Amino acid sequence: MRLIELAIVDYVVVGAGVAGLRAAIALAMSARGRWRPRIWVLAKDSLAESNTRYAQGGIAAALSDEDTVYFHLQDTLQAGAGLSDPEMARILVEEGVRRVEELIEWGAVFDRTGGRLVFTLEGAHSRRRVLHAGGDATGQEIVRVLMQKAQSLPAIEFHADAFTMDLTVTDDGRCGGLLVLMGPSPPRLVHVRCRGVVLATGGSGRIFRYTTNPPFATADGLGLAFRADLPFQDMEFFQFHPTALNVPGAPHFLLTEALRGEGAWVVNAAGERFLFRHDPRGELAPRDIVARAMFLEIQQTGTPVCLDTSPLGESFARERFPRVAQVCAQFGLTLGRDRIPVVPAAHYYMGGIRTDAWGRTGLPGLYAAGEVACNGVHGANRLASNSLLDGLVFGARAGQALWEDTEGIPMRTKFPALPASYQKPPPAELPSEPPPFPDLAWKHCGLVRTETGLKTALEHLSEWLRTWPYPVPVRWVMEALNAMQTLYLLAGFAYLRQESRGAHYREDCPAERPEWRRHQVFRPSELARLGIGS
Repeated sequence: MRLIELAIVDYVVVGAGVAGLRAAIALAMSARGRWRPRIWVLAKDSLAESNTRYAQGGIAAALSDEDTVYFHLQDTLQAGAGLSDPEMARILVEEGVRRVEELIEWGAVFDRTGGRLVFTLEGAHSRRRVLHAGGDATGQEIVRVLMQKAQSLPAIEFHADAFTMDLTVTDDGRCGGLLVLMGPSPPRLVHVRCRGVVLATGGSGRIFRYTTNPPFATADGLGLAFRADLPFQDMEFFQFHPTALNVPGAPHFLLTEALRGEGAWVVNAAGERFLFRHDPRGELAPRDIVARAMFLEIQQTGTPVCLDTSPLGESFARERFPRVAQVCAQFGLTLGRDRIPVVPAAHYYMGGIRTDAWGRTGLPGLYAAGEVACNGVHGANRLASNSLLDGLVFGARAGQALWEDTEGIPMRTKFPALPASYQKPPPAELPSEPPPFPDLAWKHCGLVRTETGLKTALEHLSEWLRTWPYPVPVRWVMEALNAMQTLYLLAGFAYLRQESRGAHYREDCPAERPEWRRHQVFRPSELARLGIGS
């Protein structure tokens, strides 16, 4: 495989969603008045595409008169099912207030009534604290403002259609750059060398058959870290959103949790609000409880469940949730009147690359923020609308830490050769399609798991990974590798955690166990030495 180009910059941020943009802004603002670094922000697709853009519900922050950071902290810890790190959660809710105020200062337009910010209620929140923009286009507004801010900073350069294939490591064990496929057609393989990297690659939902995530959410950052043998934490905890549109021929479009916060009901085929059989909070219970109850209802009755939106009323629903109303109308459904078929779907990864409070990973020079990272803030189940806040707070921290850790350190001039795998020619023939890992994931690694099912998944994944071509400068081939390596970690961590907690439910171990009130941390090589999948 021939290296076509070489690029030398100061810093690289992989990802142009909330965490990546905020990290790049922190880097550029830290450098202001000293010297101007070259900061590259790499977007896998167009600059407009990121998981953040699809976030509907809102962003949680203790800004209302009836709220405090203490209440927000307690709700976050309670939702995390005993595994949310208290210090990380404190940082999130305390610094989150300032980060959201900063967005407003930069021009973010959140919904208001009479000039006052409007807050909504979502599941497991004890106060109305969720800000929203355009009714249900909060992520889109946040990306708009952050992109505008980042583009005003001369140090930041954007590169679209830039797919990162691998990290490169210097001879003294630091992250010294990345191998990137740049350009749409034909892509060029570029070795980008730098002082440090922030991974902010976002979601992984496409490892599952049913997901609210867009097509490009293929666990790319987790695959990069897998091949670098970095420590991972809490990879068994994948959150399933309770209400994704379930209409033949329609994508599994997210029906925001705010619909239930405003009064919509979850009902079975008989019209019964069955969630109260599982939790006295009904529709406003934590996501893991609601999603699992819906999944079991579908399995036991063989009939679909619906989101009854009639309590909202058509006029209010159209005004409050214009985007959701528009999508529903495309499939003959009227928001605020109809019962809308829904199904739980893979939504958000609580686990990820292990980091400290400043985004530092197990590889010096490599930082991670947002959904790809895990510092324990969300525990076993993320509180609704804490994800955008996570990206803002810990994205800013990762950018700041990267600057402070490398300021004054001269740029390296000697780099090792490319990894041996890149010296070989790519295979003459490629598979026609990836293995059916999304179906395998949904069946054995989804909302309800068993030891037997997880062992089956691991056996299949181990065999697929042994035979899958690598490295190949073809995006879909590498995406499939990233997804399968991530799924191997998920299944391995889930196999080892012999209890049920938060989003991880083992049918053969249905109760929480006190001795498992701890995080799991493994490198991929450590799982292999344990015989996971062999």
